[in-house]
Amino acid sequence: MNAVEQWQAALADAGELDADVVDRITSVHGSRGVRAIEAVAEGRVKAYNDFTVVVGYDDEYIVEDDGCTCKDAEYNLDPEDPTELCWHALAVKIAREIDAVDSHDMFYSEVRDLL
Repeated sequence: MNAVEQWQAALADAGELDADVVDRITSVHGSRGVRAIEAVAEGRVKAYNDFTVVVGYDDEYIVEDDGCTCKDAEYNLDPEDPTELCWHALAVKIAREIDAVDSHDMFYSEVRDLL
């Protein structure tokens, strides 16, 4: 079991972001983990019929299968290393585990056209 699977299991057992889980996430992911936890706490993980999106400070990022449209994921992270995830992908993992995803019964592609 890798480090991500370990904190995911601890989160599943706890059912919430308690101090132990927060410590596990931040010890593995550092500042990316902190930003992910903040995004979840602020309700910035949104699920649409076609995509899951994390609202960042400057833009919205599409996350699919641990991949993300952000520059950090594109340029800085090894897609083969399961512990190297951008904070957007981490936020999706965390939010899904604790049922904190803000779901919308519409397509993001329609919403994005309005932005």
